Amino acid sequence: MTSSTEPTGPFVDESCWKIVLAGAVIALAALAAYHNSFSGPFVFDDPASIVENPTIRPPWSIPELLSPPADTTVGGRPLVNVTLAVNYALGGTDVRGYHAVNLFIHLLAGLALFGVVRRTLMGAPLHSDATLLALAVALLWTVHPLQTEAVTYTVQRTESLMGLFYLLTLYCFIRGAARDETIGTPPWRRNAWYGLSIGACLLGMACKEVMVSAPVMVLLYDRTFLAGTFGEAWRRRWRPYLGLAATWILLGGLVVSIGANRGGTTGIGTGASLGAYVLTQFPAVTDYLWLSLWPYPLVFDYGAEWAKHAMDVMPAAFVVILLAAGTLVALKRQPAVGFLGAWFFAILAPSSLVPGPRQTMAEHRMYLALAAVITLVVLGVHAWGGRRTLVSWFALALAFGGLTVARNADYRTEFSIWRDTVAKRPGNRWAQCNVGMALYEQGRVAEALPHFERGLELGPDDPAAHNDLGLALAKLGRLPEAVSQYEAALQLQPTFAEAHNNLGLALSELNRPIEGLSHLEMALRLKPGLATAHFNLGNTLVQVGRADEAIAHFMQAIRLNPKDAAACTNLGNVLAQTGRTLEAIRWYETAAGLDPTDAAAQYNLAMMLAQVGRTSEAIAHFQEVLRLRPDDAEARENLMRLQAASGVGRAP
Repeated sequence: MTSSTEPTGPFVDESCWKIVLAGAVIALAALAAYHNSFSGPFVFDDPASIVENPTIRPPWSIPELLSPPADTTVGGRPLVNVTLAVNYALGGTDVRGYHAVNLFIHLLAGLALFGVVRRTLMGAPLHSDATLLALAVALLWTVHPLQTEAVTYTVQRTESLMGLFYLLTLYCFIRGAARDETIGTPPWRRNAWYGLSIGACLLGMACKEVMVSAPVMVLLYDRTFLAGTFGEAWRRRWRPYLGLAATWILLGGLVVSIGANRGGTTGIGTGASLGAYVLTQFPAVTDYLWLSLWPYPLVFDYGAEWAKHAMDVMPAAFVVILLAAGTLVALKRQPAVGFLGAWFFAILAPSSLVPGPRQTMAEHRMYLALAAVITLVVLGVHAWGGRRTLVSWFALALAFGGLTVARNADYRTEFSIWRDTVAKRPGNRWAQCNVGMALYEQGRVAEALPHFERGLELGPDDPAAHNDLGLALAKLGRLPEAVSQYEAALQLQPTFAEAHNNLGLALSELNRPIEGLSHLEMALRLKPGLATAHFNLGNTLVQVGRADEAIAHFMQAIRLNPKDAAACTNLGNVLAQTGRTLEAIRWYETAAGLDPTDAAAQYNLAMMLAQVGRTSEAIAHFQEVLRLRPDDAEARENLMRLQAASGVGRAP
């Protein structure tokens, strides 16, 4: 027996400089692979989870911060919501900060994977190559293009942050177990690592439901690589296992808090058949495996691709069942291989067995499962070819990094990522509608219209498709047709807040403001954080002569979207109408600062400044109006009048 206070056997450390160098390589590779991801806009579920999420905006209320909206991606995932709130506090909706945090999380996860693999290999015959092999695995995993959806798509921080804590749970447990194997180690050191493992597991449960398998996988790891049997693992470390199992209480509470179907998106009561959904998962799993080895084509949104007949999925089902059976056999005969297979299936199980109507396949689900595939391939090839194969993994990492850079370029605009998706999945109605929306927001409404019509053709029972088509029709001046589409959307989904908002606006523009008010008020009852509904309701209240009530809604619209120049201008208009001139001037100045090209704000500001005797400032703003609108006769006349009265030079 040794009396050393340092870990021995499977836990002997190599020179520190090798570990630091490996970590630096992973960090540099991650930065190189994702250097062009920082300016990617919010897409898909990002606006609902970030831009329109009132719980992340200061001043924070702790209960609200820990209870994000249930119908968003961050619903029931409070820790992710907290990180988004920190991002918002530091930079508002500036996308660069969110992408920087996502990359940092991914980098930490890559380093944690390096630590797990290296410490595991130190106890194997490959211990002399442990650091290089662990580096190869972590490097390939970090730069693999299949990871882009979990890293570059902002709100999938839910996946990467959960993945980080999953890996840290295992890593800290391994460190604690190392202390168990070391004679003379103070108990507090061992218990500290176990405490960190339990803490990481608890935090992971607050990120995403996939974390549910972490305590089980830690036990399986112990049985496979440390204790030898489940009984021995429990005998040695039953206290940490009780702590890990206790984290399920938090997960259960979070699941209950948002209902059994995550706001109608996943689980019971979503309208998705469990049998049909499970059938779709057989080809999904084989596709995941193929993309792990050959990451092309990558698709941002696969939509809902349902298997029509069981026979259609038989080849894929055969492969998946064979792999599952092989995993069970390997757990007994080749435990290390079996552990990797169990890791793959356990991590995919929650999303593969809980049905949802919206996505039957998504690349971000492979974030952690990919580690098992890469580890198995790297170690298998190394066992066959020896050290001479190591250089090939670094060459492959270079190629993967280049593909990741290219894939990140697809995320550079909303239009580019949805155009790419439509090209690869033209039958995806959501992709058609989203590329249409990207065109709509660029002002290319006529080009957007065919995509909205195609989306509705593919999904006539989709309320969002009706709503999107209504937006385009309204912008083209076809308001009665737009109203029909909004009404169709609400017949399919009466709780569709955005459709109520759009219908209310359209009715107001058709000079039916009383009807419009009821829909705008309903929109805010359904979604109090919908800034556009506050803005539209404010305008409609002014239209019916209730200006005093409109002020509060314009203020709320600005609080929710501080960069909304139009809301600032309209608030200034109402304040001016009610005689609150100085307040109106302040909001006109804010609007002009947010959007210097807004001639209306410049004109109104000039009028108010002239009214309070600030003539020189008023002249400057009238001159700016004429620069923006040279044919504005009214502005020219007011400018000439002020100049004549003040003795200043003539109007341009």
